[in-house]
Amino acid sequence: MALKRVGILTGGGDCSGLNAVIRAVTRTAIIQYGAEVVGLEDGFDGLVFNRTMALTTRSTKDILTLGGTILGTTNKGNPFAYREFDDRGEIVVRDLSAQAMETFRSLELDCLFVVGGEGTLELGYKFQQMGMPVVGIPKTIDNDLFGTDYTFGFQTAVQVACDAMDRLHTTGRSHDRVMILEVMGRNAGWIALEAGLAGGAHIILIPEIPYNLDNVVTKIRHRIRGKSPFSIIMVAEGAREEGGERITQGTAGTRLQGVEQLGGIGFHLANQIRESIPLEVRTTVLGHIQRGGSPTAFDRVLGTRLGAAAVDAAARGDFGTMVALKTPDILLVPLSELAGLCRTVPMDHQLIRAAEATGVNLGRGAM
Repeated sequence: MALKRVGILTGGGDCSGLNAVIRAVTRTAIIQYGAEVVGLEDGFDGLVFNRTMALTTRSTKDILTLGGTILGTTNKGNPFAYREFDDRGEIVVRDLSAQAMETFRSLELDCLFVVGGEGTLELGYKFQQMGMPVVGIPKTIDNDLFGTDYTFGFQTAVQVACDAMDRLHTTGRSHDRVMILEVMGRNAGWIALEAGLAGGAHIILIPEIPYNLDNVVTKIRHRIRGKSPFSIIMVAEGAREEGGERITQGTAGTRLQGVEQLGGIGFHLANQIRESIPLEVRTTVLGHIQRGGSPTAFDRVLGTRLGAAAVDAAARGDFGTMVALKTPDILLVPLSELAGLCRTVPMDHQLIRAAEATGVNLGRGAM
């Protein structure tokens, strides 16, 4: 089909590489197809409330290396269950999907590129079912999307976490301390596992393997007896003890999002370990540092490839799909097969086998 006017939005949490995608979509649409490009601001909020900006080759020329997203984003704006405060400060929930569809039609868009993780892509799929031509582009630092080998943003987050662990190694070794680094990932342990392996962690705790505290303490004691009186622990925010619950910070600050906020497992684990060993224990929570800053070369290239492929897919009329990395190719995956699903680390994954084969403790089994 002939593309005349296309839209793009970025939804969910921000990450490095979003601007690379925006740039690639804009330049491909204009240079290859002569189309206009409209940016929807602040995720689906822009679609609901008709907040837009024109995107051109000039306005996107210097954003390849820039972190974040020039369009803005939100992980609170679900048009099908839009949460907002009324005059009394109470939360009300409304279905504004029809209003979003009307905005799409009023903008005279041929299609909408939806850039986001499983939640954002699930919303994109719902709009596709309502008749909106949608092409998804996979984004998340958590790397927890089905259908693609990697999401852009992940490798940058892993590198940031690895750099932090390198620094914790030096101070931990100098003071004979147990150093705990808590990283993001929600329900998936990909960041903790890859960054932990790359950073030489002695213990890696991920959501997929509930940890046994005695096993963790035994590993630390084993290192003390082996005259290595310091340990580096990488823990994913969604990790939990056997028989225990995930540690959360409640919903403070996220009432409109309506979900619990993960975090605090690093400090919880430190308090548990202090009761059993004679070493000092320190915790670092990396937090949103993992999301910010300039993307790695991998994420710049992947974002560019996915953005260009998405425009090509739209030009062919291949809507209701997501562009995906199936190394070494970029292929299309139906949104119906993946929207809303979370890809966790399989128990038979080679990363897990490699970690335990090289002596990394995963909170279970051998030291």
